[in-house]
This record gives sequence, structure tokens and C-alpha cells, in this order.
Amino acid sequence: MSPAPEFTGPDEVEDAFYAAFEAADLDAMMRLWADDETISCVHPGGTRLVGHDEIRESWRQIFGGNMRLRFHLGERRTLTDTNVAVHSVQEEIEVSGQQNLRAVVAATNIYVLTDHGWRIWLHHASNAGTESDEPEADGDEPKPTLH
Repeated sequence: MSPAPEFTGPDEVEDAFYAAFEAADLDAMMRLWADDETISCVHPGGTRLVGHDEIRESWRQIFGGNMRLRFHLGERRTLTDTNVAVHSVQEEIEVSGQQNLRAVVAATNIYVLTDHGWRIWLHHASNAGTESDEPEADGDEPKPTLH
């Protein structure tokens, strides 16, 4: 694994987070997290994961599928202090190659300034509703969880 880049601001880390997510790049994703075993991640409908091992395993499982996701961030709100930044965003997610498979996720990303630049301390995402050109009919299989 290559060394972690040094991010000079929380926006840079956030851009790298969604780029790693879209690329399904586990090593790039894990280089973004703070070197602290109190880091946390909650995926939509999931339990709270704490520490590098649990978080890495969750991303490994997500990236192990064949779905490739594209993100469009909206309704972004930020609060930044000297050492901590909180970003509240709406993730509009679409599955590459599947025009009708979309989801809207509300996410909170907390970044901390470390000795090695800004890093992720928390990613918490919750289902905010779904968008689809075609409603699910009774008896249809539920759409897969995207994140």
C-alpha cells in the first residue's frame, strides 16, 4: 500500500473519499481514515462500525460486489473549526450502467486535522429516500443496498 497523501483541507479528503468509493479502491479508501481506533462508520441500515479492522472489512464487502456507483453531492452544509470539520451532504447515487437504479442518502462526514493532514474520523450514512423512474411493483424483488 502506498503512503497516505497529506490533505491540506477537509474538502480534499471528501473529494478523495468519493473518488475511492466510485473506483472501489479499498487501499485508497483506507488511507483516508484517521490513525485512531475510535474512527466510526455507519452504512445505511447498518450497525456502527468502530476501528480500522471493522471499517476495512465493510468496505471490502461493498467493493467486492459488481456494482460501480457514481455520486453527485447536493445540499452540502459545512462547519469547520481549527481541527475538526463536519460536512452534511446529500449523496445522489446511481449504479453505473443501470439507468433506473438510484438512491438518495443523507451523510455526515467528520474530518479531523492530524499530524499527517486532514483525515476522516466518521462517515455516517442513512437512507433519505429513493429516486426511480419506475416504481417497484408488488412482488418485485427489492432493490439492492447501494452503500
